Amino acid sequence: MVIIKTSQQIEGIRKSSQLAAATLNHTASFIAPGISTEKLNQIAHQFIIDHGAIPAPLNYLGYPKSICTSVNNVVCHGIPSSTEILQEGDIINLDITTILNGYYGDTSATYPVGKISKEASLLIDRTKNSLKLAINSLKPNKNLNDCVGKVIEKYVKQFGYSPVKDLGGHGVGIEFHEDPFVFHFDYSYEKTILKPGMIFTIEPMINASTSWRINIDKKDGWTVRTIDGALSCQFEHTVLITPTGFEILTTEV
Repeated sequence: MVIIKTSQQIEGIRKSSQLAAATLNHTASFIAPGISTEKLNQIAHQFIIDHGAIPAPLNYLGYPKSICTSVNNVVCHGIPSSTEILQEGDIINLDITTILNGYYGDTSATYPVGKISKEASLLIDRTKNSLKLAINSLKPNKNLNDCVGKVIEKYVKQFGYSPVKDLGGHGVGIEFHEDPFVFHFDYSYEKTILKPGMIFTIEPMINASTSWRINIDKKDGWTVRTIDGALSCQFEHTVLITPTGFEILTTEV
């Protein structure tokens, strides 16, 4: 069941989303060759705690860290580690979700580590633009797939990229994951109609390959990688459907 949020809930989710955005920006400022992903996790964890909130991923279904750090061909859910040291030319996605006064805010972005290849830079720019195009398509009474899945897939396929099909965005705010599931490819069976008060994430995971296929690490049960080793990139915002359009909630004030 898709939850239509009340004005009180929207304000709570907005504040948590703003904190998630601030945490993302703060943590990203430390990205540089030589830093470990565990150090980034510690920085984000402390920032969230210092602002009176809780890192939502920590202990969620057994996940052991406070954020996700996904490097190069890791699509999502990369687990921070003291032995994973960022290298010049890497790309890294930081995925942040906060719980503030019981409300959730969820955001992520992919960053270069030092000087990166032209291929990686274009992937970052195009993935970010695919999210922007989808968000700008949102409007009450439109079909969710028409705004998101169709828009993203059509845009990225022209570059030989593929949106991951096994993972997607989701409703958020009262719980970490709510309805609706948000597909990032053209899924004609999606019948969700956008209504004011709906809040969900759009978070395209784009592989720099014609293959969208992925696998999950059997050892840790979390880390998702491209099956062919191609680079993958992700950007994410939490968005609210308003009476006239949309509001991006995960913006820092």
